[in-house]
Amino acid sequence: MNPPTAITSRDNPLLKRLRLLAQDSTAYRQQGQVWLEGDHLCRALLARGHRPATALFSESFWTQAPHDLRDAAEHIVTVPDALMAGISGLESPAGVGFVWTLPVAAGLRAGQATVVLDRLQDAGNVGSILRSAAAMGFAQVLALKGTAALWSPKVLRAGMGAHFGLHLVEGLSADDLNALAVPLLVTSAHCGDLLHQTRLPWPCAWVLGHEGQGVSPALESLASRSVRITQPGGEESLNVAAAAAICLHASAVGR
Repeated sequence: MNPPTAITSRDNPLLKRLRLLAQDSTAYRQQGQVWLEGDHLCRALLARGHRPATALFSESFWTQAPHDLRDAAEHIVTVPDALMAGISGLESPAGVGFVWTLPVAAGLRAGQATVVLDRLQDAGNVGSILRSAAAMGFAQVLALKGTAALWSPKVLRAGMGAHFGLHLVEGLSADDLNALAVPLLVTSAHCGDLLHQTRLPWPCAWVLGHEGQGVSPALESLASRSVRITQPGGEESLNVAAAAAICLHASAVGR
């Protein structure tokens, strides 16, 4: 393990860059790196066999940090607790954070079980859907233009480490989905086949639409099937993240 570098100036270039990554939802697109704050996200990265470019510790946490975190990166930095709090996007700042270099951007992969996000706006919904996708064996998530930034700090926190096990592609159009070569299934609140009565294809691509507007007409025209979820309680609709979990689970157990 290399000895840590102590940084004590708020104006240090690294800390300026980390504050931007932590507070700007799209800064990762320019920098090619993300800020992973807290024990859970850092360990999730390591569990997937990845290593951070830099590991940052508050001075108070460094003295008690477990060896797997202390040894995670070649470049180790310690900062006063007050400077760590200035970077943090959390109400209670964590004692550790990793800077991870994103994989080289790649296109969509044909023939894979996929989740398509159509202009979803809420970071919590997007992160929750990523968790469900990873849990249910959907290895690829595609975000159409207008969807919340997949690697933004809020989506990363909501994803709880699911990002590191998924192939993620952003900025796509409806026409790009023609290359998927799997059936597209769209969700609908009022029409389509009932999910529990439907034999689902595998692999497939579930299309999940905007929280208020639903799936766009362009995507509906590409779909091979429209599916709705039975709601005996009579609610008008389900939260999109809840609907995603139900649909992806139905696909997983019906394989």
